[in-house]
Amino acid sequence: MRPYDIILKTRDGIGLSKKEIDYLIAGYVKGEIEEYQMAAWAMAVYFRGMQAREVAWLTEAMVNSGSRVDLSGIEGIKVDKHSTGGVGDTTTMVLAPLVAAAGVPVAKMSGRGLGHTGGTLDKLESFPGFRVGLSMEEFIANVNKAKVSVIGQTAEIVPADGKLYGLRDVTATVDSIPLIASSIMSKKIASGADALVLDVKVGNGAFMGKLEDARELARTMVDIGEHLGLHTVAVLSAMDRPLGRAVGNSLEVKEAIAVLRGGGPRDLRELCLELGSRMLALGGAEKDFAAGHRRLEQILNSGKALDKFRELVQSQGGDAKLVDRPELLPTAEIQQEVVAQQAGWITEIDTAGIGKAAQILGAGRSKKGESIDLAVGLEVLAKPGDWVEAGQPLAVIHANSASRAEAAREAVVGCYAIGETKKEPLPLICGQIGK
Repeated sequence: MRPYDIILKTRDGIGLSKKEIDYLIAGYVKGEIEEYQMAAWAMAVYFRGMQAREVAWLTEAMVNSGSRVDLSGIEGIKVDKHSTGGVGDTTTMVLAPLVAAAGVPVAKMSGRGLGHTGGTLDKLESFPGFRVGLSMEEFIANVNKAKVSVIGQTAEIVPADGKLYGLRDVTATVDSIPLIASSIMSKKIASGADALVLDVKVGNGAFMGKLEDARELARTMVDIGEHLGLHTVAVLSAMDRPLGRAVGNSLEVKEAIAVLRGGGPRDLRELCLELGSRMLALGGAEKDFAAGHRRLEQILNSGKALDKFRELVQSQGGDAKLVDRPELLPTAEIQQEVVAQQAGWITEIDTAGIGKAAQILGAGRSKKGESIDLAVGLEVLAKPGDWVEAGQPLAVIHANSASRAEAAREAVVGCYAIGETKKEPLPLICGQIGK
């Protein structure tokens, strides 16, 4: 068996066997297959695609490149959630305590963010003392006691993905549906959950700008999950505008707390209820999504979800008093409004551009290990479909540097399109794949 032959078959649209895929991934991880050969294969996949069974085998081979997390010590059905990423995506901080408050264990492993803001781990570290580096024993004990815990991913999980993603990032092969799907699902399967809810974003702030592409990605991942024994459903949600209002680390924490108090932005609240209701159904806590939705609304309105979030923060060493006093979380020195230059309808927001503005402020990383400013970011006050008057605030910038604030302001101004005719944005929920 030679890498050349595998590259040739993929280039010509001839399906690979499981044995060939196993050989390819194992050889690449061990350094027996050269970077340039793997790059050629990835480009062949980009143009030719892969059959459904090939994608499942690729995912399995990537899972087997490292260790699997054993969550058998956690009582009940473990349901995980994964988002394909977006701007202002604060769902995990709401969902984890919300679903846990309904009795479904949430054993969440998250990563550090690359891009416009930090990841969930960074955001939770807005609470002084919050520990994300728990041992597996501590992690399991926390979930059994509080029904929820959030920790960092271990380096031993899916090393093939880390190596292959780094290669894809420099060879223009990131946006390949088979490679995206296998990357996401390999990490989810290796993380030990029993079931998975996917939030697949669609719009100009997402991996998939077109609904048909997002639907294909969702279908591919659901098929992988079912093929490999992980019950998976996918929700397609809009990312043609930021979710909620906050884009930034402590700003998003404050917004999550507002939702957990029964308020907060309507779209963030509704998406969390949609995703959470599916987690409850998969976890056996409710008979269907509708019943789960009703129950989670009651939990939000009762304050039980906020209590669970407070318990999560305290159990991992964070200062839980800040849950009740979020104004004491990291706060930027400068708050500056960005105002509309004319009256009219907001017809479009460059959502990715909003994310880049947050990165200009220092809310995100451009490379691993880079420090971030937890206090900075922005609030999006006007979205597509809204009418604005000249001089009305579109956004508020939170900055710790006057020069960065001005650069971000200019970027945000360029993100807004204002016209005379109203244009309806995508519906928040664009579809569902799987049952």
